[in-house]
Amino acid sequence: MKIDYFKMERMQSQWEFLVDYNLSESGVHPLSFKELLPQEQLDEILQTSLGYLQTNGTTELREKVCALYPGTNIENVLITTGSAEANYLLAWSQIEPGDEVLFMIPNYMQLWGLMRAFGANVKTFALKEDLDWNPDPDELQNLVTPNTKIICVTNPNNPTGSRLSQETRDTILHLAKKNDAWIFADEVYQGAELDKQTTPSFFGDYEKVVVSNGLSKAYGLPGLRMGWIMGPEGFANKVWPYHDYTTISISAVSDRLARIALTPGNRDKILERTRTILNENIGIVKSWLKKHEESFHCIPPEAGAIVFPRYNLDINSTELVDRIREKKSVLIVPGDHFEMDRYLRIGYGEEKQRLEKALALIEEMIHEIRG
Repeated sequence: MKIDYFKMERMQSQWEFLVDYNLSESGVHPLSFKELLPQEQLDEILQTSLGYLQTNGTTELREKVCALYPGTNIENVLITTGSAEANYLLAWSQIEPGDEVLFMIPNYMQLWGLMRAFGANVKTFALKEDLDWNPDPDELQNLVTPNTKIICVTNPNNPTGSRLSQETRDTILHLAKKNDAWIFADEVYQGAELDKQTTPSFFGDYEKVVVSNGLSKAYGLPGLRMGWIMGPEGFANKVWPYHDYTTISISAVSDRLARIALTPGNRDKILERTRTILNENIGIVKSWLKKHEESFHCIPPEAGAIVFPRYNLDINSTELVDRIREKKSVLIVPGDHFEMDRYLRIGYGEEKQRLEKALALIEEMIHEIRG
């Protein structure tokens, strides 16, 4: 099986721990053990048995996840090692060679690469900057056909930080129902909204919706590697056998910490922390972009710790990012990693002083290029 080179993940893996400032991440500065847990629970964690867990997720953890989706039960959920594994299992278990898949662009390109690797005929539909990063409904109407097996969306979106409008949601749902297509919704940024209004899940709006999510982005807990698949009745059990061939189960420590994080009072505090960081830091980024409005145009994000400005410098985005990394030791993500050159994805979930310093260094590079 041939795979597409996953440009963004390879770049991050290669450089994110070697630069002085990493603004390539799309989540907020991670929580520490002490921030997540009071001392008495820290002591309790030390008693955690480091054995294997139930491979589809412990009952207790699946119950916590089900609480986020009214009307579901633990049979709807499969726990995975991060939302990345959730996406992998969805592609592997559902795609047969020749299946037609419709994929949102720009987007995190994991499912795009996986679907192609498993033999799907992947077509794309574009989010339009002049439509506030929503698709053209006429384009969608023409692309979704009775041959369409799956429509893949990421909402809130990576890299734009946008949320689909209600009109767009209704259009996607209508076309999926009309053509008997599945909707695969990556909702890992749900909960990281600047206006503190949780983005509605696609799950529950249509019987053929499957959601992937996890604790990496909105929760600031990427190191737990905890994700899940939420599907209609019977779906999780169909995907579970594929999980037996991958990581089998998440770690016992991750399971215990995830249950603590998803306890209602703790979950509220964690999401409030995330939204506070976003609202404090977005002002820094907006001021910086305004200062350089001759170089950048950007629709402000609605969710996630990312902005996606378009720039008017005469340089390819990967080349620009390489220069910034080599000369200024700051890592950001080029737009062509999302199949959109002349854009940059800049993460703003870092600690304030480090964010300001990193932006100042990018500014120096912009001035040097402009001469």
